[in-house]
Amino acid sequence: MNKTFAIIRREFTERVRTKAFLLSTFGLPVFMVILLVLPVVMMRGSDRTLHVAVVDATEGGETGVGTRIVEALERRTIKKGELPKYKVEHVIPGMRTIDAVRDSLIAQTTGEGPDRLDGVLVLPAGTLLDGSTEYFGTNVGSMEAMGELQGTISGIVTSSRLEAAGVDGSVVSRAMRQASMRTVKVSDGEVTGESGAASFLLAYVMGFLLYIAIILFGQQTMLSVIEEKNSRIMEILASSLRPFQMLMGKVLGVGAVGILQMAIWGGTIFLLGKNRGAIGSLFGLPADAMAAMPIPTIPTDLLVVFLLYFALGFLVYGALFAAVGAMVNSTQEAQQAATGVTMLIVVGFFGTFAVIKDPTSGLGAILSLIPFTAPFVMPVRWSMASVPLPQLAMSLAVMVLGLMAVVWLAAKIYRTGILMYGKKPSLGEVFRWIRA
Repeated sequence: MNKTFAIIRREFTERVRTKAFLLSTFGLPVFMVILLVLPVVMMRGSDRTLHVAVVDATEGGETGVGTRIVEALERRTIKKGELPKYKVEHVIPGMRTIDAVRDSLIAQTTGEGPDRLDGVLVLPAGTLLDGSTEYFGTNVGSMEAMGELQGTISGIVTSSRLEAAGVDGSVVSRAMRQASMRTVKVSDGEVTGESGAASFLLAYVMGFLLYIAIILFGQQTMLSVIEEKNSRIMEILASSLRPFQMLMGKVLGVGAVGILQMAIWGGTIFLLGKNRGAIGSLFGLPADAMAAMPIPTIPTDLLVVFLLYFALGFLVYGALFAAVGAMVNSTQEAQQAATGVTMLIVVGFFGTFAVIKDPTSGLGAILSLIPFTAPFVMPVRWSMASVPLPQLAMSLAVMVLGLMAVVWLAAKIYRTGILMYGKKPSLGEVFRWIRA
């Protein structure tokens, strides 16, 4: 047993000391904080009054559609009504052509000073008839700003058409106002206060982290076996260790690194969800803006389930990757031989999408009882719905039984494969190793 722990300690210390591990483990939490704070900071920093010229070639004078669009833009405000969103110059072409007026105003979008324009909105004579308008500005890349501007113009054009037809536009506008729906997650018959967006984000991030981590650390286990096999260190180890001890030492050592990293990442999300208000206050951000961000709250039980299934899932796939590493002689051969294991991981990851769509479906319950898909599906189910404890216990029991079977199978392949050199064995030879 002491020899197995020596391998675990060696595999663990070799990886946690690398710069890549330190950067990825502690860099991601910093990145999470930036993702939490930066959008709110950027949205606050972009709030300023836009200087826009409206070239109005429509007819109707003060009651025309062009004048009404100008008035609607002037009523728009930002920062809770503290500032006007637009400073509007209403330009009537008169005897000049609309193109000449437009080009002269576009020239004012360069330089500095109070006369500088952010954009030029052109309303041709047929605006009321066909709704065609043009906008030339420096902020056309902002989909939000362009969508808001188009919505304002569309609303005015629609109401003007209705009034021209003898219909009260305000009545139609109130009748067509869209309903709003607030989504709140319910678990165990109680309201959690978590939004639908936050619930989806949590489930997706958990599934994605499990997918990436299991592939990453599984391949590290496989490459470590190939490296020691090619350098003949494996022969020295085999003289003092049983193959099963070598297999479990490598899988548990690399798995411990993965659990440490997942615990740090999961703990970071846990702390961010619990203390988003305090984090916002450090940057001088309003509490309501931070609360609106879809950062999920991770309960303690979910964090435990997440880490538990990651550990069991990695042991299953880590043993398979180690067996693949023992079968081959190079990384090129390993990429081909590991395709089947990778496909199992992909199937498990795709299973999370079925659970996200309907967390109480029968498909989710079935996938939770398959050792190769349960590590991905069960944590997502637990995060999105109330899972009965007997189902959780049954899933864990199946995972343990599956782990024992996979480790037994992998140890059979590992025992013979680590001392086999030359060409890659065929499936028939691998089956003979297992029967031996």
